[in-house]
Amino acid sequence: MDKKKVAVLLSGCGVYDGSEIHESVLTLLALEERNIDYLCIAPDTDQHHVINHLNGDEMKESRNVLIESARIARGDIKSVTDVSSADFDAIVLPGGFGTAKNITKWAFSGPDGDINKDVKSLINNFISEQKPVVALCMSPTTVAKALEGSDKHAELTVGTTSANSPYEIEAISQGMEKTGAKSVYKTVDEIAFDQKNKIITTPCYMMEANILEINTGIKKAIDKLVEIL
Repeated sequence: MDKKKVAVLLSGCGVYDGSEIHESVLTLLALEERNIDYLCIAPDTDQHHVINHLNGDEMKESRNVLIESARIARGDIKSVTDVSSADFDAIVLPGGFGTAKNITKWAFSGPDGDINKDVKSLINNFISEQKPVVALCMSPTTVAKALEGSDKHAELTVGTTSANSPYEIEAISQGMEKTGAKSVYKTVDEIAFDQKNKIITTPCYMMEANILEINTGIKKAIDKLVEIL
């Protein structure tokens, strides 16, 4: 049997202006543990802004999403425009504010914000080809934006209102509904599986959680991916 290969879409390096590093590394580890090859990819574009992760202040400098993502990928990374869905069996999107700042503008404009056209096209191609999509943390909003206006209405989760969260889970869920998606509520150690569209989502750090708890959710998501593949 041929070894499966998965694209891992990054959006920078660091939770407040890029990819969430814990989620990204645990995703790569989970794939490797399950004998799945992966390649990190990212859009070759400027970050919206750069955040000081010590104090949350915006810094007066600019950084490139692809170059910053290469920090997590140890340099083994390609631009989104240099790959296609035909190169992979599935795609995984770790979370972090980068997905809502650099790939979409959800952090500033909610569901009315734009989405990077190359990422939108790539995600749509995966789903149209019935290749699985895994979205962690805030990344389900990117999937929702990618499918907006299509005939596909994904079932997605960013968390639950029945447990503590540092974010407005209800408002984000309603925003996804506005794009045409269907929101479901899941805890940090649960996954949502949209069987029709082959989309797997789990909340990760959208909920108040520690690294062990988010690892549980990521492992379940990747196990489901393996089952589908």
